[in-house]
Amino acid sequence: MAPNSQLENQATHSANHTDTVFQVEDLNMYYGDFLAVRNVSMAIPRNQITALIGPSGCGKSTLLRCFNRLNDLIEGFHLDGKLLYRNKDLYAKDIDPVAVRRRIGMVFQKPNPFPKSIYDNVAYGARVTGMEANLDEIVERSLKQAALWDEVKDKLKENALSLSGGQQQRLCLARTISTKPDVVLMDEPASSLDPISTSKIEDLIHKLAQEYTIVIVTHNMQQATRASDMTAFFNAEANEQGKRSGYLVEYAPTQQIFGDPQQEATKDYVSGRFG
Repeated sequence: MAPNSQLENQATHSANHTDTVFQVEDLNMYYGDFLAVRNVSMAIPRNQITALIGPSGCGKSTLLRCFNRLNDLIEGFHLDGKLLYRNKDLYAKDIDPVAVRRRIGMVFQKPNPFPKSIYDNVAYGARVTGMEANLDEIVERSLKQAALWDEVKDKLKENALSLSGGQQQRLCLARTISTKPDVVLMDEPASSLDPISTSKIEDLIHKLAQEYTIVIVTHNMQQATRASDMTAFFNAEANEQGKRSGYLVEYAPTQQIFGDPQQEATKDYVSGRFG
C-alpha cells in the first residue's frame, strides 16, 4: 500500500472510532543538539479548537509544525517520543510527509496568496492532487466555507494580491480547505489583521470546527478565550548557555485555564503578571 493511501485510510478508518486526532507522548523537539521543546504530552480532540498560548520562544509554533511535519524542512530538526495521528505514528518511516500535509493543512501568520487569480489560488490544491473534475464546484464550496464567496464571486479571474489583508487570509484558508483536509493548523492567523477582519476569522474558526479539527497558535489571550475549546499553556526557561527551552505547563479546557488554572505560572500568565 502506498504511504499516502495508508495515511488516508487510517484517517477514514479511525474517524468514527476515536475522539482523539493527535496523541502526543513525552515529545522532545531538537534543532541540532539544542532541545527546543521538552516533555510534551497532550491529546488533541476531534472537531474541537485547541489553542496553544505562551510567551515568545516557548515552542508553540515548533509543536504546531510537528503536526504536519513542516519542521522536516529545517536542517537539523529531529524529535523523540511519540506523535500519533489517529493512532498512527506520524513519523514512521513508511509515512510520506507530502501525504501528511494533504491531510493536515496549514494557514500561516501572514497571508501568502499566490500571484495568480483568486480562482487559481483556490483550485491549486485540487489540481495538484488530481481533483480537477469539479474545479468550479470545489472553488465555490471552499470560498463559501471561508465566508469569501459573496465578496469575490464576480471577480474570480482577478489577481488575488488585489484583495485586502483580511480577504487574502480567508482566501488562504479557502485554499487550505479546498482539498478537504482532516485537520487545519493556524499559526497566528489574525495577528496582522485589523479587529474587524480578526472577528471574521474567529467566526470562521468556530464554523469550520464543525467539519475540521483545528489547532491554533495565538499570542492573543482574549482570542484564545473566545475561539478555543481546549488551551495549552507553554512557558520557557533558559539553559546553561542562555538558550530558551520550551515546555508544557498546563493543558485543560479553555474555561479552566482562564478561570481556574491549576499551576501558578498559568495564573500569572493569564492574569498578565508576566509574558
